Amino acid sequence: MKENELKVVIVSGISGSGKTTFLRALEDIGFFCVDNLPIVMLEKFLDLYATSHRLIKRCAFVVDIREKEFFGEGKEVIKDVKKKYGTEIVFLESTDEILIRRFNETRRAHPLFHKGSVKEAIKEERELLQWLKDMSDKILDTSTMSPHELKNFVFKNYSFQEKRMKVNIISFGYSFGIPYDADLVIDVRFLPNPNYVNELKKKTGLDEEVKSYIARSDIYGIFSEMLWNLFSFLIPQYEKEGKSYLTVGFGCTGGRHRSVFVAEHFSEKVSSMGYNVTTIHRDVGR
Repeated sequence: MKENELKVVIVSGISGSGKTTFLRALEDIGFFCVDNLPIVMLEKFLDLYATSHRLIKRCAFVVDIREKEFFGEGKEVIKDVKKKYGTEIVFLESTDEILIRRFNETRRAHPLFHKGSVKEAIKEERELLQWLKDMSDKILDTSTMSPHELKNFVFKNYSFQEKRMKVNIISFGYSFGIPYDADLVIDVRFLPNPNYVNELKKKTGLDEEVKSYIARSDIYGIFSEMLWNLFSFLIPQYEKEGKSYLTVGFGCTGGRHRSVFVAEHFSEKVSSMGYNVTTIHRDVGR
């Protein structure tokens, strides 16, 4: 798909199969998303949207059983927008067993659940949506997929660029408190302290003299290798689980020397892995 083309995706499927998760993932990568838009309004909406000269020309709609009163006219509308805009239809489904389990876990009522069982409601829904499934470009069984895996499927197949977790790195001083938003905190107060060296006391971990002083320590060499072995393993695991950002704090006593140096070094190494890294030295000016 080219960036200057209008991309239209219709997400449909069986209730409980993950349509909301799919739509939110599309929204995260820049799609304009509408849930439960009446089918009869779809073509008019797209005609207006296509002529609005928006910079972002990607939109997605959920069409499902909640719109059953419009299904009589829906077939022709869907055919028209597929022909006119090259609309892609993605149909999500799961096994009855998984769907029933999901409804029990969330305690949500099936849209077609009346006096019968959830299983009977699912059967009726499959019959009503069969024509839409037959028209679909992709049929995705989410029975064995976690929400994170479903999001990753969307990122991989619909994003212009690969979705990467954002890594925030903060250096701080324990004297001023631990950052409240840190997911992981590493205490580096065991490293040689430049604060006790007169010519380094007024400098920071951004200065070459301080960097050299800490880096040439045998302790730092061992620590740096162990730390990187740990985090080069952990960061991809957090990303795999669908975490959108990770905040790592490095702390020393005052937040001016050791934590600043380690945070800078660590930032460079994480950046080399292709992640978007933001580095903040919270207390370096105190």
